[in-house]
Amino acid sequence: MKDSVNQSTKTNKNKPTLVILAAGMGSRYGGLKQMDTFTAEGDTIIDFSLYDAIQAGFGKVVFIIRKSFQAEFKAIFNEKLAGKVAIEYVYQELENVPEKYRNPLRIKPWGTGHALLMTKDVIKENFAIINADDFYSRQAFHVIAEELRNTDENSYNFSMVAYSLKNTVSDNGYVSRGECAVDKNGYLTDVTERIRIEKIDGVLKSENEKGEMLPIDENTIVSMNFWGFTSKCFEFGGELFLDFLEKNKENLKAEFYLPLIVNKMLEGKKASVKVLESDAKWFGVTYSDDKEKAQKEISRLKENGVYPTKLWE
Repeated sequence: MKDSVNQSTKTNKNKPTLVILAAGMGSRYGGLKQMDTFTAEGDTIIDFSLYDAIQAGFGKVVFIIRKSFQAEFKAIFNEKLAGKVAIEYVYQELENVPEKYRNPLRIKPWGTGHALLMTKDVIKENFAIINADDFYSRQAFHVIAEELRNTDENSYNFSMVAYSLKNTVSDNGYVSRGECAVDKNGYLTDVTERIRIEKIDGVLKSENEKGEMLPIDENTIVSMNFWGFTSKCFEFGGELFLDFLEKNKENLKAEFYLPLIVNKMLEGKKASVKVLESDAKWFGVTYSDDKEKAQKEISRLKENGVYPTKLWE
């Protein structure tokens, strides 16, 4: 379930951990985008998240991957990160569920909520969790790192970095986003997973429960799976996942999303989620046609000196 890498950098209890969701299949992208390169220097999108996180003071990284590509993945990242940050690997596999729910016909991983539960044994400190294929920007990492450093590790005070929907959509197809409701004090009250948001004839639309595509405000606050948690978050989710499995045991494509766990926390009024303000600029790759735009954005950032030409030298 887990695999540690010995590094000269020891984990500092006062430094938050970064968890990276990198077990996806990249079905809409056409390959494993978590290992695809976007620069002549061979940088992946993950490299920029790692670079920004280390600059912001994160002390450990936990990669959630699958065993089918672990050798290739480790070959890419272990050498780059040697001596810079502690590393742990955990594995999200289809068989990481009770035997009665295992289906040999299932191909798709069980989702981001299931992936989070896989990290329970390796995380005791405050941590942030992100997607592997999203570029969140340096400011976002500094904002959440500061929040995590100032959060009591025994509390149920969680956080998230929010983005405006209009800045997170693809011109090449539909995307999934967590639509957030925020109260007047800046705390999350609800997050609804919208599995299909698409720009149609210049208008952003979201699919409802009936399969209808209805307009959605482009300024809607959405989650890009950039959450800040204490280890207390692992008290939630286990029973919820078992209930999910029971209800979806015949559904080969059902996914247990991380926002389901967050909503469970909020409904029980046992936790709070502070929505962090940030001017961070996001971009990512959902489809192969998104790659060119991402490459141009990264090239511009390097040309402007935001990142060195060679990140790890």
